[in-house]
Amino acid sequence: MHAGELLAGLTFPEAPRWWDDRLWFSDFHTHTVRSVGEDGVGRVELTLAGPPSGLGRLPDGGLLVVDMHGRRVLRHGPGGLVTHGDFSAHAGGDGNDMVVAADGTAYVGNFGFDPYAGEPPAPAALFRISPAGNVSTAADGLMFPNGAVIVDAGRTLVVAETYAGRLTAFTIGPDGELTERRIWAELPDGLRPDGIAADPGGGIWVACLTPEVLRLTDGGAVTHRVVCAGRALACAVGGPDDVRLFVCTTEHMNTAETLRARSGRIEVADIRV
Repeated sequence: MHAGELLAGLTFPEAPRWWDDRLWFSDFHTHTVRSVGEDGVGRVELTLAGPPSGLGRLPDGGLLVVDMHGRRVLRHGPGGLVTHGDFSAHAGGDGNDMVVAADGTAYVGNFGFDPYAGEPPAPAALFRISPAGNVSTAADGLMFPNGAVIVDAGRTLVVAETYAGRLTAFTIGPDGELTERRIWAELPDGLRPDGIAADPGGGIWVACLTPEVLRLTDGGAVTHRVVCAGRALACAVGGPDDVRLFVCTTEHMNTAETLRARSGRIEVADIRV
């Protein structure tokens, strides 16, 4: 399968989410949260002081946004942006992607090290932020916890460990604790997972930082591939009846180049699998 272009002119699009018949996503280097409809018409939803990363929603519809450099989760409401949960005292690197459970519990990763300063990769924690904003460590020892999904009717969390080349699963307990850590899938050919998305058929789509998105099943079997024009950073399943795969892509990884070239895109493919 091949993806086609839906929206262009972005810098580094990430963390896509399908809400209210639109795809919402972060555009790192313009410090904006944006959205686009299936008609290709985009708009800016929110502007931050620094780069946003993971997005999520609370049960009341309130928007949660990861403030990467601030190492905290912000909540946007009628009064504007406020701090929802601050994990800066515990993180070894910038804030990363996030997934929010149906009860409002957020799980957010961090780099674990500073790649911009040339530090070597180091294990990092996945933080749990309660609906009230209380921060605790849900899991540690993860190699760059990145995209995450909640599957099995809310019973299982699967997170991409970018620097380990695998998807790791946990059982979600009644209080949001994560237990029974296990490997959900190893990526083939030395690929590294970035953003991920679950589909209704039990598969997980994995953006691999290459011009391809893979669909894996529990155990690691590759069932489908979507070829993109740019390097796939993250993906989301959405559209009518969840038959669209939206992919955030770019041709450049360097900040200065992404701002100059504006090669970031939202690409889309039909995935009736």
